[in-house]
Amino acid sequence: MQRISPSTETDDGKGKTEMLKITVACVGKLKESYWREAVAEYQKRLQSYCSLDIVEVEEAPVPQKASQAQIDAALETEGKRLLSKAPAGAALCSLCIEGKEMGSERFARWLSDIQVRGTSHVVLLIGGSWGLSPEVKRASGLRLSMSPMTFPHQLARVMLLEQTYRAFQILSGGKYHK
Repeated sequence: MQRISPSTETDDGKGKTEMLKITVACVGKLKESYWREAVAEYQKRLQSYCSLDIVEVEEAPVPQKASQAQIDAALETEGKRLLSKAPAGAALCSLCIEGKEMGSERFARWLSDIQVRGTSHVVLLIGGSWGLSPEVKRASGLRLSMSPMTFPHQLARVMLLEQTYRAFQILSGGKYHK
C-alpha cells in the first residue's frame, strides 16, 4: 500500500499538486446536535488529510403509508439531487446495504488507489431513510456496505467520516488505527 503524506496531495497533470477533495453528499440534515458535533470533530481531524465538503440535499417527501411507487419516485428525486453534486471525473462511492463489505485497511487502499490513478475528487453518497436510487448505485464505481446491519443514515454519516479519517491514518502510518 502506498504511503500518503499528511498533505495527501495528487498531481493535477500540470506539474502542480492538489489535496484530495472528498465530498460527502447526503440526503437530509442532521437535526440532533450530537450528530452535528460528531461530524464537526471528524471534519476538524480530516482537514490535514483532504479538502472535505459535506453537502446535504433535501429529502423528498414521502407519505406515512407510502406505496412502492411513491418511494421509488422519492428515491429518483433524491438520486438526481445527489448526482448533481458529483462533478465529472469524480470517483463515486455509494453506501448501501447490498454493497461490498471491506475492512478499514481495504477502504484505505481504495482511497490510495483512487489517488494513484490521478483522480483528485471522491464523492461519498449517503441516501436517506429509504436508501439510494438504482441510478446512484449504477453511477458508483464502489458500492460500500458498512455492515449487513441497518443503521440510521445520520449514524452512517458519522461512521463514514470516522472510517475516512482512519483510512488516512492508516495511509500515513498514524497511530489511530490499531
